[in-house]
Amino acid sequence: MLSVCFAAGFSPPQDFMLWKKIVFFALVIVCLMTSPPVALALGLLLAFTVGNPYSDESKKATRYLLQTSVVLLGFGMNLTAVVKAGKDGVLFTIATIFGTLVLGFLIGKLLKINDKISALVSSGTAICGGSAIAAVAPAIDADSDEISVSLGTIFILNSIALFVFPLIGHSLNLTENQFGVWAAIAIHDTSSVVGAAARYGDEALKIATTVKLARALWIAPIALVFAWIYRAKDGGKKAKIAVPWFIFLFLLATVLRTYAPAAIEPSVFDAIVNLAKAGLIVTLFLIGAQLSPQTLRQVGVKPLIQGILLWIVISIVALFAVWKIL
Repeated sequence: MLSVCFAAGFSPPQDFMLWKKIVFFALVIVCLMTSPPVALALGLLLAFTVGNPYSDESKKATRYLLQTSVVLLGFGMNLTAVVKAGKDGVLFTIATIFGTLVLGFLIGKLLKINDKISALVSSGTAICGGSAIAAVAPAIDADSDEISVSLGTIFILNSIALFVFPLIGHSLNLTENQFGVWAAIAIHDTSSVVGAAARYGDEALKIATTVKLARALWIAPIALVFAWIYRAKDGGKKAKIAVPWFIFLFLLATVLRTYAPAAIEPSVFDAIVNLAKAGLIVTLFLIGAQLSPQTLRQVGVKPLIQGILLWIVISIVALFAVWKIL
């Protein structure tokens, strides 16, 4: 076969970067035919072997692809269910969010972690991972290194959660309703929540998404609190607040789905939801592709210990609440 190629004037590309790009796009195509955990695993495989040829682009694409996919998922949900998910657990949501932030502050002080890294890891654990970090970072004027370390910590734990949580859920015989609520509270990023829940079942996916986004609405208030705290520390310096507009677009999508004219076939909304799931699978691949050995070295031990301790506590508390309430 090779002799035929050479005879025809073809030769393997000499540029290693070209090979990396070919492998990257080939894996993206393969991901679309697999499940969320496999997509993440393929991303990790790429990162730890040839490396991600689109490292900077992947970070931007991950953010926008995740947000777009979440908005599209709204076309498969009923507004009543979203509102109910937000109302039913509002007190528990407040308790777990602020409890996590306080515990994170104490652990950060105990381990002598950089204040801003500690605040970012804590907010990412308390609300919704990377999205919360992206919103809080400008509010506390965090630099790129502090943001990278915090995101690296969250990405590592998200990667573990995607594989571990469904296994724990099945071993404890959790119902899809219980697992959906537990995953939404205990897993950091929306992408990993959706990935783990999708692996558990369709009902778990719907519940996990609505509960997670109800929690994510707290991004803006928490960012405002941090902005106020750090503004006082910086002598009144004005801070920026990143508004999570995609959450409101998700709610708009649920409104359109709930009150859509009867003339619109349900298959149209099903197609949109399938597109959203495909987008989430690619998102998980991109997340895995960003978790390079350099990222692991950059994270360091202390922020990772803080993230693990917070994660264990919120997972146990949420699991106990799920057992008692649902």
